Amino acid sequence: MKKRVLAVVMAAAMLFGLAACGGNGDSGSGDLIKVGIINNDPNESGYRTANDKDLQAMFTKENGYDANFAYGDTNDKQINAAQQMIQSGVQYLLLSAQDVSGWDGVLQDAKNAGVKVILYDRTIDADASLYEASVVSDMAKEGETAANWLKNQNLGEYNIIHIQGQMGTAAQVGRSGALVDMANAEGWNIVKQQTGNWNAEQAQQIVQSVIDAGTSFNVIYAENDNMAQGAVAALDANGITHGVNGDVVIMGFDTNKWALQELLNGNWNYDGQCNPLQASYLDDIIKKLEKGETISPKTIIMDEKGFDASTITEADVEKYGI
Repeated sequence: MKKRVLAVVMAAAMLFGLAACGGNGDSGSGDLIKVGIINNDPNESGYRTANDKDLQAMFTKENGYDANFAYGDTNDKQINAAQQMIQSGVQYLLLSAQDVSGWDGVLQDAKNAGVKVILYDRTIDADASLYEASVVSDMAKEGETAANWLKNQNLGEYNIIHIQGQMGTAAQVGRSGALVDMANAEGWNIVKQQTGNWNAEQAQQIVQSVIDAGTSFNVIYAENDNMAQGAVAALDANGITHGVNGDVVIMGFDTNKWALQELLNGNWNYDGQCNPLQASYLDDIIKKLEKGETISPKTIIMDEKGFDASTITEADVEKYGI
């Protein structure tokens, strides 16, 4: 009788041990790395849509993450989301900041709570001790590459419509700064400078206002592809030629596949690359930090280039289009 009771007890103990080792699919959830991801509106542009899709595909339970996504079109909204994530106990906070400034307080809160911050997509003006690493595009270099390309076109005169991105963002600051510096150095004339907030319709309105005013222009420097598309719509509506052998040089940024196709077709002249596929870099950083490794260099700058309508190929469109 005692032997029978002992056998039953041992069998029950073995069954309990098996259940505790993960026979239930939910029991392993404690091993997931808890990550808070703050981004900009996915509908902001084709670039942003691709960026969000890349992050959503990487930070899944299948890949070992318990991820919470939040989106904000202002610093205040993003900071509020960051504070909530810190309070919820995330281990990592991944941040694509709306504006470059205003982040010191919440990042200090994250550090005090033991939350590791990783920047992606955009730089911020904050002490480097407040974040572990950053995976970013060099927006100033993107602007310099574009401005140098424009200088090398050796136009007889430069009358430029400058359509800026959302003011205060790293992309706007970098791309605007390079053009303004070059214009000042070369004596170029910026006939109109206004934010289009990354929006095609606003860009179209800006160009239409210049046309209605009877102001002469021969270059449109739009700080993303969507705004370049809107600018071209205004030109088409008014019978103004553009692109290769056209009256107006068209410049955009982000290398959406449809935008690179516009270059290939000769409708645009230049498109600057801005790589949205950063999730694999972030995953690698987190894995290294989990092992106790130090990230060096702390700032990882993605390799990017500019594309010219006279040299772009179909292979470029397929390889670099997003």
